[in-house]
Amino acid sequence: MVDKIGRSLATALVLVALGPASAVRAGADSVYDLSPEQTGRIHVKPNPQAIAAVPADFRFVTPGTFTVASAVGGPPLNTYATDAKTVVGADPDLASAIAESLGLRLTIIPVAWADWPLGLSSGKYDAVISNVGVTEQRKEKFDFSSYRKGGHGFFVRLDSKIGPISEPKDAAGLRIIVGAGTNQERILVRWSEENVKAGLKPIELQYYDDEATQLLALQSGRADVIVQPHSTLVFIANRDKNIKRVGFLSAGWPERSDVAITTRKGSGLANALTIATNGLIASGDYAKILDRWQLSEEALAKSETNPPGLPKY
Repeated sequence: MVDKIGRSLATALVLVALGPASAVRAGADSVYDLSPEQTGRIHVKPNPQAIAAVPADFRFVTPGTFTVASAVGGPPLNTYATDAKTVVGADPDLASAIAESLGLRLTIIPVAWADWPLGLSSGKYDAVISNVGVTEQRKEKFDFSSYRKGGHGFFVRLDSKIGPISEPKDAAGLRIIVGAGTNQERILVRWSEENVKAGLKPIELQYYDDEATQLLALQSGRADVIVQPHSTLVFIANRDKNIKRVGFLSAGWPERSDVAITTRKGSGLANALTIATNGLIASGDYAKILDRWQLSEEALAKSETNPPGLPKY
């Protein structure tokens, strides 16, 4: 048994060390295309309404180009292609479709997550498309055009008998892997408290140092469920083919939580981006983009300018 667990851990560590592109080639190359060419990318025609909504006095960073910042975090949202320099993923695909809707070329600038607020405020790029969640605090400094649901996934072993998880009682008594200090931890602590008040068993939260040991704990039976950002677990499920989704939870539970294109406050560009996004939704191209990256569960029915954001905690 120890040897089996040791071999599983070694395999998991190798996959993590190889990085996302190698992991995809090893196990899910038929699902994700991480080539720099992106031959399957969805292309669209210019949207006259969106173009007309761009304020006459708005100046793009580079004329004729939509310059977008992306904090490269990992597949399937935004990652480096197999050439180790081209940024690909669901967010770059959306950025490309928005640029084409506006009749513009696209330039993606990779940035560190901590750097995008200052870079956007100082005019280094026109927008940020990088899984930025809408919050009331961020709305004080930026404008938003929503394009995806922010959510966490509940995933279990492929052979698990655990049923759907959609509310606190569904998780009572389960051993759940979660990241320390994360939003999902905050939610699950509240769920556990609600369960105890209702006379149900508390949730046992488990913490591990890295992804490899988290996945090993799940596969070895030391944990029942893993909760992480939904998109991350979707990628892992397609890569490893040994976990499955049993639940999707709003990242702002019990409130809604949208992910949005982020622009400078008062720049006037947000309305045009909202119109462009709704044009993609109406044409079906938006659905194709999400489906290409296995993220259909995160689809919004419509884009909104400055939708309700998560409250200040």
